[in-house]
Amino acid sequence: MRVFVAGGSGVLGRRLVPQLVARGHRVTATTTSSAKLRLVEQLGAEAVTMNGLDAASVGEAVARARPDVIVHQMTAISVTHAGKADLKHMDRWFAGTNRLRTEGTDHLLDAAKAIGVSNVVAQSYGGWNGLRQGGWVKTEQDPVDPMAGTPAEPGMRAIRHVEEAVTDAGGAVLRYGWFYGPGSTDDLVEPVRKRQFPVIGSGDGHTSWIHLDDAAAATVLAVEQHVKGVYNVVDDEPAPAREWLPYLAECAGAKPPVRIPAWLARPLAGKVAVTMMTEGRGFSNAKAKRELGWHLRYPSWRQGFKEELA
Repeated sequence: MRVFVAGGSGVLGRRLVPQLVARGHRVTATTTSSAKLRLVEQLGAEAVTMNGLDAASVGEAVARARPDVIVHQMTAISVTHAGKADLKHMDRWFAGTNRLRTEGTDHLLDAAKAIGVSNVVAQSYGGWNGLRQGGWVKTEQDPVDPMAGTPAEPGMRAIRHVEEAVTDAGGAVLRYGWFYGPGSTDDLVEPVRKRQFPVIGSGDGHTSWIHLDDAAAATVLAVEQHVKGVYNVVDDEPAPAREWLPYLAECAGAKPPVRIPAWLARPLAGKVAVTMMTEGRGFSNAKAKRELGWHLRYPSWRQGFKEELA
């Protein structure tokens, strides 16, 4: 198939494009920077620059590629675009990504409709943001937590827009867990090594993880099978922070993380970090494994963290 990957130079795009090419697909991948065109070409794709927030730019790029399927991987959370990770001010940190998940999604869907493409696969998020009711692990039938009244609320609203707009258009949405792997692990490990990533309160809050290569493999299957609806693309072991964070520190050769009470963390790290660490809900991958025939190279973050940091 002819596959159009919007956001092909991002951390997931760089793992996804080669897998699509290896499966025999003809890939056009976008980047916002002309300096990255050569990188995208080295991945095996035809490279184009595109501004995901400009309807004309999106429409022109899609029309020229005439794809059979569009894959939406546009974000703006890299240090280059958004600065250092900042959960305390997540509304600011994710401002560009939130626009890409609302305006950018609409531009891609309009471009798809204009050339008659119904096969659309889009990125969503399902790491720790499951609805904070009931059990610790959520399915696709559960909505993401709106995080009302917190700096994460605009981001959750943007995620909800992606999920509703794409599924209403007959496409598929993949709720990826928290990424780790080439290009993303270092950003995660750096504050752990500096002991700037504490276990907050009980540490009972659950997170679902996914290695970038497993996320890319699931995306290829969703593209090829023209699936519809929402799929959780996470590993087999949603886990509480009090388990995964000390293990990550151990794998990184760092000292164990400090522990601080929630009341102290709230003014220092913010409400979102406290919620993630104490009340976060992970996600089940049963549907994706069953319906996509998806097999994970890294079924657990335990194996993945160890191999990535060996």
